[in-house]
Amino acid sequence: MTHEKMREMLSKDEKITIEYKECVNQIHDSVYETVSAFSNRYGGYIIMGVKDGGIPIGVNRNAVKDLKKNFVNQLNNPNKMSPTLYLSIEEFEYEGMLLLYTYVPPTSTVEKCSGRVYDRNEEGDMDITDSPIQMENLYARKSNTYTESKLFPYVREEHLRTDLMQKVRRLISNNNPRHEWLKMSDKELMVSAGLYETDFVTGEQGYNLAAILLFGKDEVIQSCVPGYVTDALCRKENMDRYDDRLIVKTNLIESYEILMEFIAKHTSDKFYLVDNVRTSVRDLISREVVSNILVHRDFSSAFPAKVIIEKDWIRTENWCRPRRQGNILETEFTPYPKNPILARFFVTVGLADTIGSGVRNLYKYTPIYTPGGKPELIENDVFRINIPITETAVHEYAEENELTERETTIFKMIKANNKLTVEEVMAVLDISRATVFRDYAKIRKKCGVSYDKKAGEWKL
Repeated sequence: MTHEKMREMLSKDEKITIEYKECVNQIHDSVYETVSAFSNRYGGYIIMGVKDGGIPIGVNRNAVKDLKKNFVNQLNNPNKMSPTLYLSIEEFEYEGMLLLYTYVPPTSTVEKCSGRVYDRNEEGDMDITDSPIQMENLYARKSNTYTESKLFPYVREEHLRTDLMQKVRRLISNNNPRHEWLKMSDKELMVSAGLYETDFVTGEQGYNLAAILLFGKDEVIQSCVPGYVTDALCRKENMDRYDDRLIVKTNLIESYEILMEFIAKHTSDKFYLVDNVRTSVRDLISREVVSNILVHRDFSSAFPAKVIIEKDWIRTENWCRPRRQGNILETEFTPYPKNPILARFFVTVGLADTIGSGVRNLYKYTPIYTPGGKPELIENDVFRINIPITETAVHEYAEENELTERETTIFKMIKANNKLTVEEVMAVLDISRATVFRDYAKIRKKCGVSYDKKAGEWKL
């Protein structure tokens, strides 16, 4: 979150993706209603310490610790939120006041607050529990968006690897020894995690695709998701084929371990002091790369996900449903989970951090592992991550992303005038319209700028 983005969100009235809450000393119940509404619509930001109209008043600094603790506890209380959620509250200093904010991603399942279902419109949060038409529209909207929530009513417990539950509970205990899931039976945990659902339109009940991907036996996974495979390649000597290869088709929990071991086998480990703790930065980067390729892919596509280790790079590819096109920059990134059930599960068991933190972590740890290096995250139909692991890769990246003299001139013109027109560039530089558009495309890729056609202006 940047100061400019916060100012922009406070400069307007509440809208469908932004909600202000005063919450000076405590979290009000209406906050959880908004969490439900955002989850059931497009997602959005809840900003606490702000009055209606976007007027910041700040929260009580002495109450921040309790506010955060109570927020997390309520989200993990199945009597309050169902399915339970894993969100975090971030602190933000704004004009001498402390604000709290949280980003609520849209979910693939219908999110309930105290047994009621809320939806979001421009006026605020609506309780639609007793409206059959609105409920039907909500379920239809979600079922068309997320493949992970597809039900398989004939999948039974004998089709699942129930032995993995012991490993899952151990991971949860290491991450949060007081988590509610540790008190539940296997079936209760599945329901709370959103892995066993009821379709209130058709009346069907059963395990969904997310449950099968996490706990399914290998033959069941291949039957339900025939295109699911992750191809791990090491290409350092033999560039035409490979030096080492793994075809990974098992459940996501064990796939995570297999892919982490593959990267560890073929890359050097570098330990650094992070917050005064000796830490493997390689493992921190691998964790983000592997969790992303397993959790945020589109499982409806037969496009094989790939982890490719080269002499100078770690690269990944997976099919996705893009929300935007082009590079993802740390300062402009808005988190959007492609598979929120799986993302929430990975966060809860400690195999990933909160939604959106993966991008921040890659930008944080890549230059520590490789001095001068930056991650490249490109979102299109195929989502690609490129991590430089040698100085050679850093120089290669710099050459590819360095602006030419003419592109630098145009970029300076954009920074000086965000409503710069093609005609103005043509007149100043005496170049053709096609050349301007070609340079624009390179500048957008290299500098992360974007052009808003409706507003007719550039955004830096």
